[in-house]
Amino acid sequence: MDELTRIKQRNELILQAIGEGIYGLDCEGLTTFVNPAASSMLGWDAVELIGKPMHRVLHHSNPDGTPYPKQGCPIYAAFKDGAVHRVEDEVFWRKDGSSFYVEYTSTPVYENNKLVGAVVAFNDISKRKQAEHALQQAYSEKNLILEAAGEGIYGIDMEGKATFVNPAAIEMSGWTEAQTIGFTIHDKHHHSYADGSHYPRDDCPIYAAVRDGEVHQVDNEVFWRKDGSCFPVEYTSTPIYKDKKLAGAVVVFKDISERKKTEAALQQAYTDVERMKEQLEAENLYLKEEISSTHNFKDIVGQSHAIKQVLNQIELVAPTLATVLITGESGTGKELIARAIHERSERRDRPLIRVNCAAIPRELFESEFFGHVKGAFTGALKDRAGRFELASGGTIFLDEVGEIPLELQGKLLRVLQEGQFERVGGERTRIVDVRVVAATNRELKDDVDAQRFREDLFFRLNVFPIKAVPLRERKQDIPLLAQHFIKLTCNRLSRPEPRLTQVNVKQLQAYPWRGNIRELQNLIERAIIISKNNRLHFELAAPASMSEAERQETPSVDPSSELPFTENERLAQDKKNIILALKMSNRRISGPDGAAKLLGIKPTTLASRMKKLGID
Repeated sequence: MDELTRIKQRNELILQAIGEGIYGLDCEGLTTFVNPAASSMLGWDAVELIGKPMHRVLHHSNPDGTPYPKQGCPIYAAFKDGAVHRVEDEVFWRKDGSSFYVEYTSTPVYENNKLVGAVVAFNDISKRKQAEHALQQAYSEKNLILEAAGEGIYGIDMEGKATFVNPAAIEMSGWTEAQTIGFTIHDKHHHSYADGSHYPRDDCPIYAAVRDGEVHQVDNEVFWRKDGSCFPVEYTSTPIYKDKKLAGAVVVFKDISERKKTEAALQQAYTDVERMKEQLEAENLYLKEEISSTHNFKDIVGQSHAIKQVLNQIELVAPTLATVLITGESGTGKELIARAIHERSERRDRPLIRVNCAAIPRELFESEFFGHVKGAFTGALKDRAGRFELASGGTIFLDEVGEIPLELQGKLLRVLQEGQFERVGGERTRIVDVRVVAATNRELKDDVDAQRFREDLFFRLNVFPIKAVPLRERKQDIPLLAQHFIKLTCNRLSRPEPRLTQVNVKQLQAYPWRGNIRELQNLIERAIIISKNNRLHFELAAPASMSEAERQETPSVDPSSELPFTENERLAQDKKNIILALKMSNRRISGPDGAAKLLGIKPTTLASRMKKLGID
């Protein structure tokens, strides 16, 4: 197949697939070809049209039925003058005698520079004609439309005077038709901005369409009513042409007061959301800091009478909103008590915000507590929420509360009493709902007597006092705490758990623990790091401040202190050791927390020894 044949076949496929009707004419007006789209629209098969004069078949009459003379038929114009002709608003007749509106293009066809016919491409535009007819009908009924329209409509001439006005415009402006027609719209209700400032008539935007002949849309101006009040509007000013000459404009406007109110409400809501977003971001940052910090333990560990009293106090005060003051030495777990209070309160789903008052520079206390606005001081690059704002709806824990500067204590008292504060550099009073739990290792009563701490603030904080018990007063809990820290530390360091022997326990219980639970945890971690052969070795050096009597009571780390036992002593010691392991494991023999695991032996071996020693 040669290239010419392929081109002809491809062109034939295009003609078959195209959606427009296409037919060819020779110079006598006879049909040379018809594509499927033309056959479908006309109702004639191609074989019925080939060789037929198209004027007689399709285009013999106007839409009103009056005939075209063949010589003047526009369908033949292309091959008469050799030019392209585009025709609209005519009709083609179908085989069934019906007609339809068409637009068509008649293009001359040349062969060897000789005019040999034309190609006619046409479209059925009946639907468009129906739409144009409906539009024309609507235009003829414009007065009814103007009266029914809910938007204000008025026309202006080239001098800016009103030529017509609809009822909606009269109702919105308060000016009657007689008071509007013939008067300049600028003088009536578009002479000033919302703030009352005037703009000159020549620059009045309502006349822009008259000046440049363009459509103008405006949504940030006001119209003035007859009574002197104004209302926000949006309007479209569209030029009017008559005989292709600019003759005026039509202005369509509507009162957007409600929309402006909604926008203002949305803006306020957006501001509130942004403020909430800022607070949530700050809370998220704070919580990330909290998660990254290491908590000593997840719950309060102990079975001593002293710790049970503390737990009882927590259960009593947690469900209330009472302010709590936790006192006690450093390292006794005051923060843990505060967390237990928060987690057992109705505020547990909101954050517990911790503030270490001893770690805040004196000049930053107020900003840290209450936040600041942008530009309040050097370095305040944006608004920042304070810790009280972050804790709203939750609990704030003021650790080392005795370190708060005296000059700030009055503002803290105001928040506790009234729940109100202002950010540094800000004027808006903010309301917060915060429960306060404070802690100190100082004797605040002495600070009150020395006028270093406000008495009224002390009484406000000391509503429900809780004393954190020092470790030396709860020696019964030392084995449980030690085993607890061994497990936590080994999990964190990925180390096997060493045995805690009875000798280890006696050594720990005899130590005075000036650093309390924190010192115990540090000692356990150090002992695990240096442990060998699954045995713990505690380096308990007597503190310099320890009395001579305490030094005598502190067990030596000399290996000679571990003397050999007789057989009976060994059996008695084994029995005592097994019973202790059973108590520490809540009488469980096997499992990861069982006594066998603590003793480092198999559960079957432990059961055998229990039977031999008479342990039930």
